Amino acid sequence: MKRRLIQVAAMILTNPHAANFFSGKLYRGGLKNFCAPGLNCWSCPAATLSCPIGAMQAVGGMGGKFGFYAAGVTLLIGLILGRAVCGFLCPFGLIQELLNKIPSPKISLPKKILRVKYFLLIIFVMILPVATKLGEPTFCEYICPAGTLEAGLPLIATHEEFRGVLGKLFAWKVSILLAVIAGCIVAHRFFCRVMCPLGAIYGLLNKYSCYQLNFAADKCVACGRCKKICPIELDPTKDFSSAECVRCGKCKKICPTRALT
Repeated sequence: MKRRLIQVAAMILTNPHAANFFSGKLYRGGLKNFCAPGLNCWSCPAATLSCPIGAMQAVGGMGGKFGFYAAGVTLLIGLILGRAVCGFLCPFGLIQELLNKIPSPKISLPKKILRVKYFLLIIFVMILPVATKLGEPTFCEYICPAGTLEAGLPLIATHEEFRGVLGKLFAWKVSILLAVIAGCIVAHRFFCRVMCPLGAIYGLLNKYSCYQLNFAADKCVACGRCKKICPIELDPTKDFSSAECVRCGKCKKICPTRALT
């Protein structure tokens, strides 16, 4: 319950301009120079901050230079919190968890598919924006379902002039969004685990971050409760530093001997 309240508070604090959904206006004040910790589209009418992935690409395309400022801020946040950002502060992470509550058959994700997010990070965030030198945020433009949901659809709903220029790219983005929504319904945090380049960055830093899940083997009674309750199918007694762990704390709460802290 506490984590859910933090998630809702983080969504409200990073998206305080909800009235803009009705007017179609975008906040363009000075705070847009700063990156949000989680995935939150720059063009979302309610957003105050920039998306770190979008900022890396947009800066990266200018003269073929990488967005070191955005990358540096993201790395700093990752070194402090790791993927706890995903579990507590990411608005799209909250949306995914709520989608997963829709009654449906649930599936396990193969471990190999979890590597896709690293491919997307390297190719669409790090290489293409720099290689093309066009200033195109390629991940945002061609893939990001969060941007389609938070910005694309609301802006089209409020700007009639945008509707006449919709084409194959928009259809492609909507198709990805629908596929991600379906994936999130049947698999916990599907986008977060499979496609999110920001999650990939934080995951790589999970082992080194200040906020850690600790396991005391001498207190463990091997009851298996933590493994059963883990929503992303980890064994916390073995995978407590896993790049996939979003530090939700469910395993810690259920542990009868406090072996997990």
